[in-house]
Amino acid sequence: MTYLLALDQGTSSSRSIVFDHDGRIVAMAQRELTQIFPQPGWVEHDPMEIWTGQLDTAREALAKARLDASDIRAIGITNQRETTLLWNRKTGRPVQHAIVWQDRRAEPLCARLREQGMADTIRDKTGLVIDAYFSATKLRWLLDNVPGARAAAERGELAFGTVDSWLIWQLTGGRVHATDVSNASRTMLFNVHRNAWDPDLLAALDIPASLLPEVRPSSAHFGDCDAPLLGRSLPIGGVAGDQQAALFGQACFEAGMAKNTYGTGCFLLMHTGGSFQPSHNGLLVTSAAQTSAQPQFAMEGSVFVGGAVVQWLRDGLKAIPGSAQVQALAESVPDAGGVMMVPAFTGLGAPYWNAEARGTITGLTRGTTVAHIARAALESIAYQSAALLQAMSRDAVAAGGTPVAELRVDGGASVNDLLMQFQADLLGIPVLRPEVVETTALGAAYLAGLSSGVYGHVGELSKQWRVERRFLPTWSRAKAEEAMAQWEMAVRRATLA
Repeated sequence: MTYLLALDQGTSSSRSIVFDHDGRIVAMAQRELTQIFPQPGWVEHDPMEIWTGQLDTAREALAKARLDASDIRAIGITNQRETTLLWNRKTGRPVQHAIVWQDRRAEPLCARLREQGMADTIRDKTGLVIDAYFSATKLRWLLDNVPGARAAAERGELAFGTVDSWLIWQLTGGRVHATDVSNASRTMLFNVHRNAWDPDLLAALDIPASLLPEVRPSSAHFGDCDAPLLGRSLPIGGVAGDQQAALFGQACFEAGMAKNTYGTGCFLLMHTGGSFQPSHNGLLVTSAAQTSAQPQFAMEGSVFVGGAVVQWLRDGLKAIPGSAQVQALAESVPDAGGVMMVPAFTGLGAPYWNAEARGTITGLTRGTTVAHIARAALESIAYQSAALLQAMSRDAVAAGGTPVAELRVDGGASVNDLLMQFQADLLGIPVLRPEVVETTALGAAYLAGLSSGVYGHVGELSKQWRVERRFLPTWSRAKAEEAMAQWEMAVRRATLA
């Protein structure tokens, strides 16, 4: 029983991956997740589709691996963060669709909180800025706008959770309502210094404490799944939000180590150890995945639209038949021909935090082709990530540390060699892609493996990390700085759109 099953519930799909003891993929299954857009700026998912799709992939992955539940030591869960669900404790049915992290409907409430002078309090307690990105204002919106929701919540009939809590609830037949510190830290309701829900923030947002899940370390026993689901009852031994799970899966266990995940969005995290280091450059402080009750922190920057820009090229512009074709199209031209794309489809995240920004394409000429636009779209992912890392390095130096020396990368778009080389050129540091780029799921598996005795300590996991390709910068710093200056000019135009 040295196999681990990771459930990786993401924004665009649900996946399950079976890993062996050495952290290698044995089998994987995936289902796309329907994106629901009720109106501009709103993004939703069907909670029941999340659950059934995730369960189907778990069964399929076991079948592909030719294993049954008796071969699995434990289950790890990793999930899209901040996405907010509210369901009935008795029936287990959601009261409405899940509100996805990208959703902006709660921005008016965020504006009121800023006007009330709550920004410093929330930053000091949670490490976050006031933004509709996080779960608290999404939950408040549900309580205020779903008929009967607030009254039911006051009676203790409803349960709130991020996607991890929803999956734990379903896997355990409603016996366990829990989350881990990494997911809790993304709600804007969690005091990361005390590892506990904050009563003052709950009161300020008028959220009943009875809604909240129990918070546990990321590597812990979260209950056992019902035997009929997979053929045998299995312990749920690890839970972490996708980005903290990826940091863990990249073996970034020490202060100063950083990773960037290229998924629907891009998420750059730098471990800061047990030190809560506030950012002065628009970044967030978040709880890292924890193997004990001792707080661990990371500095984080989030790009709202990363790989999603490729989906837009496919589904919106109809420029490519499939996402896999974007690299070939982009490589058909030597550069973007002066075209700059700022994909601020739902505003801009760190380090800009501008909810009103809108997507722009600038530098168009009669010679511009769809290939130039495709290349500019890919480059926009690297530009946004570079802006994050530069801000992170400034914070690190201000805190007495050193700039990030190398960047470990993962996620679906990290397999794009053109994008990774462009990223290294912009940053001026090595970009390292591991053999296993599914590090989000791997982190969840590692957390489950630690709690279930597959691994004795994190040192074993560090030894398993293996680099597949190292991308070294080829540009002069002057050229990179000029490119970043052009990007910042394009961002200013997007914020005026």
